[in-house]
Amino acid sequence: MTNNVVFIAINGLVGLSLAPFGWMATLPLMAYVVGGAMSTVLVSRTQSRYGRKVSFQLGLCTAVLSALLCCYAAYSKNFWLLVVATVVAGYYNANAQLYRFAAAELAAPGFKEKAISLVMAGGLLGAIIGPNLASKTRSLLDAPFAGAYLALAGVALLAMALLAFIKFAPAPAKSTAKNGSDSGRPLGEIMRQPVFIVAAAAGALGYGVMNLLMAATPIAMQICGLSFSDTAWVLEWHVIGMFAPGFFTGHLIKRFGTLPIMATGLALNITCVIIALSGIAFSQFLAALFLLGLGWNFLFTGATALALTAYTPEEKDKAQGALNFCVFAVLALSSLSSGVLVTTQGWTLLNLGSMLPLGLTGLLLGWLAVQQRKQPIH
Repeated sequence: MTNNVVFIAINGLVGLSLAPFGWMATLPLMAYVVGGAMSTVLVSRTQSRYGRKVSFQLGLCTAVLSALLCCYAAYSKNFWLLVVATVVAGYYNANAQLYRFAAAELAAPGFKEKAISLVMAGGLLGAIIGPNLASKTRSLLDAPFAGAYLALAGVALLAMALLAFIKFAPAPAKSTAKNGSDSGRPLGEIMRQPVFIVAAAAGALGYGVMNLLMAATPIAMQICGLSFSDTAWVLEWHVIGMFAPGFFTGHLIKRFGTLPIMATGLALNITCVIIALSGIAFSQFLAALFLLGLGWNFLFTGATALALTAYTPEEKDKAQGALNFCVFAVLALSSLSSGVLVTTQGWTLLNLGSMLPLGLTGLLLGWLAVQQRKQPIH
């Protein structure tokens, strides 16, 4: 999350300073999630063939390489190299999206929801380190923010060292049919389940709305005359909102159920938009982005827990790959839309537009609640 937060804080600003046209400012952010989307199948196969640990370490090696490329791109003022470097970084992001699933697999059966929640809570480190790292290292080298990219390479190396101490259980043996194919259900059958549809859509749309507003915030605050230190402060509290609830979201899911917690996250996101539409003062950016983070945590953690009920252990690689592809596809669209809308239409229209996916999410949650009343899902 330190990597993600720094990318969000600076990629749009570096892009704005280097891009041939202003509306292309968030293209490096879009490239980051497009790279992740393109990597989901490869990561899924790597995880299946070599196991969690090898795949995660390959992802971190890629993080080091991409951070160094981003540093050189910023230093040499090469916009398109920055875009390519962030595409490469997407492979790392696709691996990191599976950390929460790995935690659930390593946890005891009654602790899975809390394990997911606690891994999400680890993002608090990213909330504190990321904005401060970007702020403190922005002038480390001659080119603005080149030093921040360089620092990210060091963060990835530290993560590699930490990962070396984690012991992963051996991957479960996969039984195969006579034709040598997996004995699990076809992916199409898994994806047609109402629970999978809602988990994938709610997770992707919730993440997309969060990314749409978060990616635009540094540019919007700069346009409104606020300083980068103000932006770093807002992003820090936004990411705290994203991950601080991780210490208790899993408990709330077990007590109240998955759908009520996801509905609460949706309500928090709608409140965020209402506050964002009320003005452009620092306090309004701060309150709106903090609530956006809280809403994302409830919605995305709930969607992850819901998805666990949609597939069996032998189906996890293809199911999780499909879930992550949905997330990355929506993130790619929201990343590009964010820069285009905030630079051409403004902050207000951007927030009004976000109500459409939020409304669709609400309809899907209601639909699944009706389906579960008709035939409870175990």
